[in-house]
Amino acid sequence: MIVRIRFGGGKRVGVKPRKQRRLAAGLAGLLTPAAVLAAAVAAWGIAADLNLTGRFAISTGLFSHWEVWLGAAVALQLCAQLLNRYAKRGETAAS
Repeated sequence: MIVRIRFGGGKRVGVKPRKQRRLAAGLAGLLTPAAVLAAAVAAWGIAADLNLTGRFAISTGLFSHWEVWLGAAVALQLCAQLLNRYAKRGETAAS
């Protein structure tokens, strides 16, 4: 015997798209300075490897490599651009 339970449609609960777009724009605004900071740490790591500066602050572990910081900077900036694109989707030039 198979018993099927059917639920009614009910009221949909959700957040307004405008509020999500404002949140996306705000988060994108915070990700860009974080990307610049990560790029600066990557530049410091490169300079430390070339003996142009003193020792790099993080001497062991995953974050002791400048490649990781450069990759993080690229990823953060990419996320910021995607969030900005989402936040501005559907807007007209007049708004």
